[in-house]
Amino acid sequence: MKKFGKCIVVLQYPVMWSLVILVIFFSHSVMSQDATKNELPNFDSPAVFQVTQPVDHGEGPMWDGRKNLLYFVDIHAGRVLSYNYDSKKVSFVTLKGDVSSVIPAKKNENILVLGLDRSLMAIEWDGQNDVKSKRVLTTVAPQFPQSRFNDGKADKQGRLWVGTMGFENPQTRQLAPNQGALYKITKDTFLSPKIEIAPVNISNGLTWNKANNKMYYIDTPSKKVMEYDYDDEKGDISNPRVSVDIEKFPSVTGSPDGMTIDNDDNLWIALFGGGSIIKVNPVTGQLLQVVPIPARDVTSVMFGGPNLDILFVTTSRRGLTDSERKTSNAAGSVFGVTNLRTKGSPAHFVDLVDNARRANILAEILINTNELFAQPLPNEVSNALVQSTEASQNYVVQQPQRTSEKEDVPAFWGAILNTIRNFF
Repeated sequence: MKKFGKCIVVLQYPVMWSLVILVIFFSHSVMSQDATKNELPNFDSPAVFQVTQPVDHGEGPMWDGRKNLLYFVDIHAGRVLSYNYDSKKVSFVTLKGDVSSVIPAKKNENILVLGLDRSLMAIEWDGQNDVKSKRVLTTVAPQFPQSRFNDGKADKQGRLWVGTMGFENPQTRQLAPNQGALYKITKDTFLSPKIEIAPVNISNGLTWNKANNKMYYIDTPSKKVMEYDYDDEKGDISNPRVSVDIEKFPSVTGSPDGMTIDNDDNLWIALFGGGSIIKVNPVTGQLLQVVPIPARDVTSVMFGGPNLDILFVTTSRRGLTDSERKTSNAAGSVFGVTNLRTKGSPAHFVDLVDNARRANILAEILINTNELFAQPLPNEVSNALVQSTEASQNYVVQQPQRTSEKEDVPAFWGAILNTIRNFF
């Protein structure tokens, strides 16, 4: 009778129990939907695509929107490569030496200015066929014959900012410290490239903000990005400060390599040995985003594509063992990153030369005699350049008193060289 009585009580409240059942069902349904939602991929997040086949040591991506070409280099193979965005075809030419910093000319889109070992060269190449002509513009750092050019870019006025690095032993991968510098080169200073920052270990990433009053610069072993006040009219830098310190980001590893900037004035930095690129606010030094790349050694970045919203990323496989190459078989490729919700600005081109015709024998001899007239460096600079201190503690030393390696070229020879240079 008691059981029967309880059943009667239950039956007296059918509406209440119906509501309880509905609440339980609805709660389970919502939880299931949330779980399913969390499991679905987010297709609005960054997407990484392999754009090219691997090379040994890819570097220096440079987008030329006039041709829809992405230039890049395979440094130690001496190859200058182009990726045609429209045809998806990769072409290349091979030069003798370590090649870097390929930058098209402002007035002639078939002229490329590049570093070849420690010489600056202009070549005439349309990005597809053979090189038509080439010409050495200048050679730097006679005191460090095994150093070479590395990263470089043109500023808004077409001046070339390009740096060097010390000798890197191919077997031990040890770097000769303090043998590099950052140079500023204009059409009037081929014979006396101005040293802006020295000593430098591995001169790397370089970019300017949207207002063009700040310049950012990386000496890789320092693991820092330096900020300078920038005078666009004069091309002068001043007031250095640490903008970004990679060692303050516990979630990433590696060393800062190449660098670019987006329209929001955020820096995008390649992390060599870190398998990623990072987005950083250079004003606050805050890490904003990390994008993994399927290669351990990420070398540089550049916005490109018709809308400048693809971040092209170069990588290297040079330091990988045979077994590592098998498990990282895309290392050395150029990658494209999309869905970044930002874009870059058109690249600046160099305004140094309009052709790459080789001068006659006399001109070639004279153009390259500048090293014969190189004056000894001041003692304080020489000592700074050869000291064996920790690379990470000597990331930048300004030497304003040292304006040129070769500023004391005899007037007679200087006049002849300038005449020949202008003629050819």
